[in-house]
This record gives sequence, structure tokens and C-alpha cells, in this order.
Amino acid sequence: MILVGLTGSIGMGKSATARMFAAEGVPTYDADAAVHALYGKDGDAVSPIGEAFPEAIHDGTVDRAALSAAVLNNPAAFKKLESIIHPLVGAVQLKWLEEQIKAGADMVVLDIPLLFETGGEARVDKVVVVSAPAGLQRKRVLERRGMSVEKFEAILAKQVPDADKRARADFVIDTSKGFEEAASQVRAVIAEIRAKSAN
Repeated sequence: MILVGLTGSIGMGKSATARMFAAEGVPTYDADAAVHALYGKDGDAVSPIGEAFPEAIHDGTVDRAALSAAVLNNPAAFKKLESIIHPLVGAVQLKWLEEQIKAGADMVVLDIPLLFETGGEARVDKVVVVSAPAGLQRKRVLERRGMSVEKFEAILAKQVPDADKRARADFVIDTSKGFEEAASQVRAVIAEIRAKSAN
């Protein structure tokens, strides 16, 4: 089974691209969805996060906005959060991969926003980076509800620069020309990976 790591900086269109892989029948693991489940009611992250960041727990769930405020511009707090969440996410991902192996999948996509930042590229066979020009990225992100220039820049500062990601990628999907074009690139990537693995 070929493991494809899908990543990209904030606002590049990674989530939409992940859905394109899924639409082509490639099982796709969503790290963000896994985190949402861990943060939700009775999620495995609620108790340990509550001990470290009590202000981030509301009604038995993790309040992402409150948690974000607690770790923003605080590297020690962010490191603490990572030490809690990464092992939990890893366990969920492993269980999902075991299910795909049993189902006989020939290829899966792991949608992981911080793939390079967490050394995840070493655990996949191919890396696909979703990219777009910086001006378009900025426009997309600042249109999001609750986003500010300061918050956007703080998020960017924690992410490996887009140019570095592209340089380290096996494939780059450019989302600046619209969804049809991006979907066509996704199909080409899937075909190329399958063709190379068949040789």
C-alpha cells in the first residue's frame, strides 16, 4: 500500500484537494477531522488538555478558539499541546491505516497539515504539496471568519515556508487556476504514482 502525504500551508486549498483524492476513490485520512473528534464530547484529548489548559474546556469539549488563544505566541504552551495531541492523533491514524490494509487499498492519502513540521514526510512514500501564490493565499485566509492579520502571520510563522515545501515535494498541486484544473492535476498524480508502483 502506497502512503501519500498531502500537505500545504494555510489557505492553499489542501482540504479541497483532499476531497478530490477521495472523489477519485483513494481512501483519505483527515488529521484535522481526527483532532476534531479528539476535542469533541468525550474525546480522548479533553481530559489531558483540561489538565494543561483548564480555560480551554467548555461543556466537556475543547474550545478551539480558547485553546488557540492559550498557545498563540507561547512556544512552551504550544509544545505542551503538541506533546498531548500528537500521540493521540498517531494512534487514530494507525488504526485507520490498519483498516485500509484489511480492505485491500493499494494507495491512501494522509491529509496532514503539519507534515514537514512534525517530520511526517519520513513516514510516507510520496509527498504532495498543495500551493498557490502568496497573494491569493493571504486573500483566502483573511476572508475567513475570526481571522486577523496578526493571527494569520502567527500561523504562518509556525509553518515551513511554501517555497521549502514545494522544493521537498514529489508532486505540487497548484490551486490558483480553479477546482477543475486542480482536480485534473490530482488525477494525473494518482495515475503517475500507480504507474510507477506497477513497474
